[in-house]
Amino acid sequence: MAIIALLRLIAWLLAAAVTIVTLGPQDVRPHPFLGQQGDHAVAFLLIGIVFGLAYPQRRLTASALAVGLIGLLEITQLWMPGRHARFEDFMVDAFSACVGFALSAAAGWVMKQLGQDPDAMTRQRP
Repeated sequence: MAIIALLRLIAWLLAAAVTIVTLGPQDVRPHPFLGQQGDHAVAFLLIGIVFGLAYPQRRLTASALAVGLIGLLEITQLWMPGRHARFEDFMVDAFSACVGFALSAAAGWVMKQLGQDPDAMTRQRP
């Protein structure tokens, strides 16, 4: 259970960091390393992977919520000084998160095929 708790902590810290960077003042934004779209893709890919691993039994629900919240983050930027909402950013972010969730699902499938129980960490024990 310690691994799943750590994964959940990391997932929520990543989500908080992305929210702060997205809605925070100009000086908290990092300089793009891979270009704006590349940095967005990496950030949301990581969020999708970690949330997918942290909540394997709720992966579909988590991915749908992630897409909705990504849209909300983008729309919220309309009211933030110096920020802009772009549909292109939403598409990159949402697609990257969904790819991350799919990768976590694929990892679970591979573990199951190898005879390991990928959901053993999240099951309730008697």
